[in-house]
Amino acid sequence: MVRATTTDIEKTVQDVTKNVFIRPPEVQKRYLNTPKPHWISSEGKIICHQPYKKYLRTDIADILARFGVNDPYLEERELIAQVFPFKINEHTLSLIDWNNFLTDPVAQLIFPQPGMLAESEIDQLRQLKHAKVSREIFAKAISEIRQTKNPAPANQSANRPTIEEGEDVEVVDGIQHKYSKTMLMFHKNAQTCHAYCTYCFRFNQFVGKDPFLEDDAQRMLKYVKQHPEITDILMTGGDPATMATEKWKECLLPLLEPEYNHIKTIRMGTKALTYYPYRFLTAADADELIDLFKLMTQKGKHISIMAHFSHYNEMGTICLEATKRLRQAGCVIRTQAPLMKHINNAGEVWAEMWQQQVSNGLIPYYMFVARDTGPQKYFEVTLAEALTIYQTARKELSGLGHTARGPSMSCSPGKVCVIGRETISNEDVFVLKFLQGRNADWTDRVFFAKYCNQATWIDQLKPAFGDQKFFFEDELKQIIS
Repeated sequence: MVRATTTDIEKTVQDVTKNVFIRPPEVQKRYLNTPKPHWISSEGKIICHQPYKKYLRTDIADILARFGVNDPYLEERELIAQVFPFKINEHTLSLIDWNNFLTDPVAQLIFPQPGMLAESEIDQLRQLKHAKVSREIFAKAISEIRQTKNPAPANQSANRPTIEEGEDVEVVDGIQHKYSKTMLMFHKNAQTCHAYCTYCFRFNQFVGKDPFLEDDAQRMLKYVKQHPEITDILMTGGDPATMATEKWKECLLPLLEPEYNHIKTIRMGTKALTYYPYRFLTAADADELIDLFKLMTQKGKHISIMAHFSHYNEMGTICLEATKRLRQAGCVIRTQAPLMKHINNAGEVWAEMWQQQVSNGLIPYYMFVARDTGPQKYFEVTLAEALTIYQTARKELSGLGHTARGPSMSCSPGKVCVIGRETISNEDVFVLKFLQGRNADWTDRVFFAKYCNQATWIDQLKPAFGDQKFFFEDELKQIIS
């Protein structure tokens, strides 16, 4: 039986499902704890189930030894993994070219890299380790290093909304509402991922600092009901694909009731198609999740899988089989990734990745600029280089591959895209455009910044044509305050 946190939600779930998902408790328990032994593709290929097994920082040395890697940076990797959390699993290990471990893009994507911390920071941690200081002293040093890495970029805390009930006003920690049409939900059961990306800007969240989380669906449903302007709910985390289907039902099934008709789209931000595609094929409750998505689409809700792919090497046979099953369930898969040095900083890589995605029914959606957080210095690409890479990739694709927007900065004022470089009135400028804005009126507004071949983020740009500030700066200060 579907469990819920309140009587109202439980009644709603039971009403809308009409016994579609209701099973006797003993059957339900057996169903949810029994993975399918294998998946048979439409071509007859058998994909054997692989149980999820994670490896953490203390396993790095054993993993490298298992694959015959004599790593000159082992100590640095282990120290850096104290600051930026490390997690990997068996499936993800299979995507790495172990003969070229030091340069392999998937290895760069997951294994800590020496350049992710400054040499002085690594030396500090190395000295503390060799001095065998107490756990408290070591943890304090790690925390202090993390705090220098801008762990909450783009004024994320300002995105937390409030729920008003009479004179009572409650700040909702597990919801972000930055753009009027889209609300983000951070469920407490989606606070992890099947593996961790080295460049992830939510590293502080994974170590229990400044968490965005909601205990259940209640406040989310209450907030959405109070805000009819919201059309899209983005389930994010962590990775909501790590949530049991039971939790998905508690969040989604009530949205089929008439008071939520303004909700048109449910998005899942996920990297599970890379890190654990078995979630959608052979996991114990994979069939139930697919059935839930089918029901939602049949009832008129659009399900959009916001899939994170940083390199075409992530898109193996099992991944593509999972994408096919999701699409057959009525889901649309849109792809996005940040542009990262050492992983995908070449137009040819993006062109190949986008072409493979289009060929398999996926829709390229965004190329992001590395956020000004975490190990940005190691991964960042200048805005000038980013624009060249983006334009190079587009030239190698037909129009079907031109759906990806970028290079885009998810910064405090909104999503700002670098759309070109021009000479206007004898001044060399970047042409910038708001794709989304904290103020919806900024959307599609074009503005100009002085060209700078070293800038990697919007706060390093200066207004063009002698302007003292960008048009949005004063209003942004008022919104944030």
